[in-house]
Amino acid sequence: MRWRAFRALVLLGLPWAAWATPPPVLVERVLASTPLIDGHNDWAWAMRTALGLEQAKSADLYADPSARRPPGHTSIPWLRQGRVGGQIWSVYVPATLPPVEAVRTTFEQIELVRHWIRREPRTFELATTAAEVERAFRRGRIASLLGIEGAHQVADDIAILRRAHALGVRAMTLAHSRPTNLFDSATADPRHGGMAPGGLAMIAEMNRLGVLVDLSHVSPQVMHQVLDVAQAPVIFSHSSARALVNHPRNVPDDVLKRLKDNGGLVMVTFVPAFVSQARADWEARRTAQRLVAGQGAEAERRMAEWERANPRPEATLAQVADHIEHVARVAGYDHVGLGGDFDGVPDLPKGLETVATYPALFAELARRGWSEAQLRKLAGENFLRVLRAAEATARRLQAASAGGTEAGRP
Repeated sequence: MRWRAFRALVLLGLPWAAWATPPPVLVERVLASTPLIDGHNDWAWAMRTALGLEQAKSADLYADPSARRPPGHTSIPWLRQGRVGGQIWSVYVPATLPPVEAVRTTFEQIELVRHWIRREPRTFELATTAAEVERAFRRGRIASLLGIEGAHQVADDIAILRRAHALGVRAMTLAHSRPTNLFDSATADPRHGGMAPGGLAMIAEMNRLGVLVDLSHVSPQVMHQVLDVAQAPVIFSHSSARALVNHPRNVPDDVLKRLKDNGGLVMVTFVPAFVSQARADWEARRTAQRLVAGQGAEAERRMAEWERANPRPEATLAQVADHIEHVARVAGYDHVGLGGDFDGVPDLPKGLETVATYPALFAELARRGWSEAQLRKLAGENFLRVLRAAEATARRLQAASAGGTEAGRP
């Protein structure tokens, strides 16, 4: 019987490991020994929005988030159930805030996350290096990194970025929903044709400090221009594959192919409109309908009628797995990770509704034939490699600067 099953696998082109080790056993082995690191979670802003800043500081992080309105996706028990070993906690603030307010609110968000880490030392541990991520994981803690979501949060100012870095920020998205003074957004009309001249200095300083350059949310022009000059690997903290879903927030194949030379990483996101073309099309139609409907009570009634007549398509875990496999095929298995965007969107795909569900995604990939080595890379090894490379680049650039040579030259 075993021989017939093995022959069938060979004929199907499936690896022996996909049959020899049941997916749940393989997933448990991977996640018990490799930190599962997620690139983007908006828990801090979701809690602040729901409760206010001061109440968010003292909020019960063990409480069932489904009881909140709107329901949340993250809690300490769910993080543990999902086997999360490391997280870039987004300290997001809206791109619509004026610069002074955006900077002030950003530093409040940094302090909120740091406060939670201090409050829950048996669960969270602040991490700023790959070695600290691994140490936290060995100690049974969730390694907690901090990520800014848009250069507007530092007012496009290198001095303010340095202040954020001193408090532990190790990643920064270059833009969010609107262009900044330096970088164009993927979801707004371009202002600079990609990157403004001053953007070069910001990228150079991020490389010198060891702050990961995050290309989620930026236009394809910015993606290519940054890849032309970046001296350290870049990340996409929460984006998926544009070849599968034509959404401006996704990564085109010509960019994916360049990640091999850069060493960078796409952390595939679970946002329904980014992983399901039917959902993306539905959201585009709903936006157009909203413009027609206008404002006011009558407009809301019309929108409700439209949504009843046009049910919202549901994205699925299998579609997320499709995006992961596409990135792995085009960029390589060394260049794919996970960036769920939990608590950053109203709903998630069926099967990936909360942070507790990561093992189900790994089980799906194991059933598709992913090897243990490939699953480990996806879980966290790829991100740790990128972070180590960024640290090495920072040391080299700082040494060059200290020695009086031009930054970036050996």
